[in-house]
Amino acid sequence: MNDIFFRIPAGEWAAALVDWLTMNVGRTFDFIRMILGWGYDTLEFVLATPPFWVVGLVLAALAFLAKGWKLAVGSLVGFAVIYGVDQWDNAMATLALVLVASIVALVIAIPVGILAARNATVSKIVRPILDFMQTMPAFVYLIPAVVLFRVGVVPGLVATVIFALAPGVRMTELGIRQVDGEVVEAGHAFGAAPGRILRQIQLPLALPTIMAGVNQVIMLALSMVVISGMVGADGLGQDVVQALQRVDVALGFEAGLSVVILAMFLDRVTAALGDRAPVARALKIRAEH
Repeated sequence: MNDIFFRIPAGEWAAALVDWLTMNVGRTFDFIRMILGWGYDTLEFVLATPPFWVVGLVLAALAFLAKGWKLAVGSLVGFAVIYGVDQWDNAMATLALVLVASIVALVIAIPVGILAARNATVSKIVRPILDFMQTMPAFVYLIPAVVLFRVGVVPGLVATVIFALAPGVRMTELGIRQVDGEVVEAGHAFGAAPGRILRQIQLPLALPTIMAGVNQVIMLALSMVVISGMVGADGLGQDVVQALQRVDVALGFEAGLSVVILAMFLDRVTAALGDRAPVARALKIRAEH
């Protein structure tokens, strides 16, 4: 190895930080682990305990309300395929993981995006952090997550939240910044408080863009299922990892096909919900005319 003039011990600093967190904030991480684990276990129980056809019909009804009978029928066919390849329980565990991680990510992302849109200083601080989160390889998040939360579904959830957070923040900030300034000024002219302007003007007008961010958060969370399986999380990711270890083409294909079907269902439903927003419908009508 060639000698170098200097070396920055960034890895040692990161390891020292994780050690410090483990020793001094361990109880906080145990509490987070308990809350996330409870949320996942509850949702997984709700999805996996009823018969397959009951959950399938409920999800198909959601698809029908979101977009119509074509998506509902397509969803039922997809769910039947998942059940037919004996991946239903794993698919419901994966769906629970994705939903919990997405909810946590959005609870963090939307307020941060609103704050960044309303404060230029916050935006300048948040932007490089989001760049770092999006470009850091997802596998790297698992190392401190396992140290802080131990093996299981929780480190997978934490890594998924970090990985999926960025588009939620970016799209929320973008949506609010794109709201016409004259509309906001009109609200001020009528004496509306900033909070009311945010709730009744900026958020409704920004909703299509925010929903696009929600869609991206869910898709990124679903893309993490395989990585989550590497740290002991239940679901389709665990089967994909086992198939890779055993070079089991059949198992890998069945698990991968189930992931694709879930991804298509979640993508179509969230996109349709975004299209149903009043602003999105108004823009569509205006474009048609």
